[in-house]
Amino acid sequence: MAQILQKIQQLAHTYASGTVQLRRHLHAHPELSFEEHNTAAYVKQALESYGIQAVSMAGTGLVALIEGKNPEKKTIALRADLDALPITEANEVTYKSKNEGVMHACGHDVHTASLLGAARILQELRHEFEGSIKLVFQPGEEKFPGGASLMIKEGVLQQPAPAGIIGQHVFPLLPAGKVGFRAGMYMASADEIYITVKGKGGHAAMPEANIDPVLMASHLIVALQQIVSRRASPKVPTVLSFGKVEAKGATNVIPDEVKLEGTFRTMDEAWRKEAHQKIRKLAEGLCESMGGHCDIDIKYGYPYLKNDPALTERARAAAVAYLGAENVVDLELWMGAEDFAYYSQQVPACFYRLGTRNEARGITSGVHTPTFDIDEAALETSIGLMAFVALQELAE
Repeated sequence: MAQILQKIQQLAHTYASGTVQLRRHLHAHPELSFEEHNTAAYVKQALESYGIQAVSMAGTGLVALIEGKNPEKKTIALRADLDALPITEANEVTYKSKNEGVMHACGHDVHTASLLGAARILQELRHEFEGSIKLVFQPGEEKFPGGASLMIKEGVLQQPAPAGIIGQHVFPLLPAGKVGFRAGMYMASADEIYITVKGKGGHAAMPEANIDPVLMASHLIVALQQIVSRRASPKVPTVLSFGKVEAKGATNVIPDEVKLEGTFRTMDEAWRKEAHQKIRKLAEGLCESMGGHCDIDIKYGYPYLKNDPALTERARAAAVAYLGAENVVDLELWMGAEDFAYYSQQVPACFYRLGTRNEARGITSGVHTPTFDIDEAALETSIGLMAFVALQELAE
């Protein structure tokens, strides 16, 4: 593989500037989840220019196949996401978003451009490897139910079925040129909790005549924390947070109801279901004990993301061979969520992080912020490494 490694590094260097231009176009023309019509058309046109035919899936998604020698021997899938976020960009750059209120603030422009760059390399080398590479460009990673779930329902993991799937995500905590891996559980499931606490409103000066939903909601937020502190195993990462409390009263008015919105996250599917039942039971019981009642709706979000240990260790070893051990780090558990998790529940998966930080140039903002950007030197790393990991896995 040493010869292939050198060829990929040379091609990555050759195609790096073109990948930067792809990324800048995508960044300047962001589209929201499940509305990526122009983005998908642009990606399809780019693939066709490389001699790769793509077909539509899940509305605005695309899937394509690069066939090497003996293409049915083994298939590896590579994934990117297409959608942007409803954020107004604050960066003053030549490639600033032209779509008001929409921005690639999570790096999906990087993921898409990187997969296009890797595809270009792999297409050029298709006569030098056995097996096939499936390219997955999915819509709607940022919006429930997640484009990955729709792609799976429409058969993206079939005909041919991949032996594994690999994805990458920008990581602004890590300098450009470095990547990070973690085997096993890595990212959390993410469920949304909506509770309406109902009582009887009235004048705040006459509490005895009311059933105060503000007091009930206050007790409920505190009481629900015992689900994490006393009912969850310390061995299973679990988070329960409420980010929105709406009580439309006044200094002297107790409202009839209070709305709570929060998130529950964990890394164990059995505990996840059990915790939902405990949250519901505690909320209903507490409100009833205080003279009121509540309506509770728990919306299932993405499952937890598990990186297949064997595949991840092989991918990490490939990264060390490609970048050097000093540029490959081990990641901590991450309580954020990603719909790549759907793939990881179906086939062996590896989801790794691409460093994009450059403190000297002030490129330090986190994702989902209006000032997020990347050191574009990371693109040469991303396209070459993804191509090399894929070929190493085909050769396994």
